[in-house]
Amino acid sequence: MLFKSNSGMKLSILDISYVPYGGNRRTALQNTIETAQVAEDLGYERIWFAEHHNIGHIAGRTPEVMTAAAAANTKRIHVGSGAVLLNHYSPYKVAEVFATLCELYPGRIDLGIGRATTGQYSDFALQSNRTSLQKADNSMEQLVELLAWLTNDFPSNHPFSQVKLNNDGSLPNVYLLGTSDWSAEAAARLGLAYVFAAFITSDQQRTFDITRHYIENFQPSNKPYGRKAPGLTLTVYVYAHENDELALELAAPSLYSMQLLNAGRREAVNQSFIPEKEALELLNGSYTLERLTNPNKPPRHFIGKAETVARELKQMQAAFGLEEIMIQLISGNHLGRLKSFELLSQAIEKEKMS
Repeated sequence: MLFKSNSGMKLSILDISYVPYGGNRRTALQNTIETAQVAEDLGYERIWFAEHHNIGHIAGRTPEVMTAAAAANTKRIHVGSGAVLLNHYSPYKVAEVFATLCELYPGRIDLGIGRATTGQYSDFALQSNRTSLQKADNSMEQLVELLAWLTNDFPSNHPFSQVKLNNDGSLPNVYLLGTSDWSAEAAARLGLAYVFAAFITSDQQRTFDITRHYIENFQPSNKPYGRKAPGLTLTVYVYAHENDELALELAAPSLYSMQLLNAGRREAVNQSFIPEKEALELLNGSYTLERLTNPNKPPRHFIGKAETVARELKQMQAAFGLEEIMIQLISGNHLGRLKSFELLSQAIEKEKMS
């Protein structure tokens, strides 16, 4: 065990506003708001909204807008970005946006910070300076600047000390998201909570090694946005249902799309999911449910009966010393997603009492 885990298990959701079967982008955004409401009722800790660009069937491109919309339609659940892609934006502007969200909904806003390419041309379109394609690796500089804005903490000889981020005193809960050695080192050095996207990487050993580096090298922070001790979250794909067969059916379109991508079919990125039963037939038994055999090496997908999945998540939590588990469930079946969230939350409650 890397770090003493909490006695309970906190569950959260990462939502990308996937366009549902028979729906459009507006429907997808409305479904995201409903998901936040259902998640709140079920006792989920938080729901975050992703940032994707230039993908027709994913409506989630402005996490700050969805954060405001979800907060306005819920009462208690934490809402925020998972993540805002800081490499494309001004840290000052990001700080102002989230300071405003905190003024509207104090104590409930999360600022999940990430970095990623969105594609060669969309990256260029996001730039304000179009003289050349920006490729400079200034991630740490941007991150440190953003944190300084949140607390107006620039040295007196810094030109930005002449500019204030005015706010009412409420700050967002800050998290650094990533899958790289850099993100783990940065979160540890700055005393930030760290969210590792285990659903992105297929290298299970790397998941363990990077998160261990974060915990073993963590430096406590006295900053308002910092942590006294490590705060680690893993994000994984979860498809839970009444039995293994229904869980696999719910997951089948996503699994088939991933199978195409792994085969070099890059066009699958811009293709909507095919219906569940059709995807299941096309998989033709090629996907075998992967059960957790070594808690230190979790699979990318937890698919199965809700009670089985809950037990495996609990084992993973203990092995990694997780503060929280965030689940990613991508599907065009909105009601199926909500049912899965419900069944999983019920199974988790049973696990807590066992």
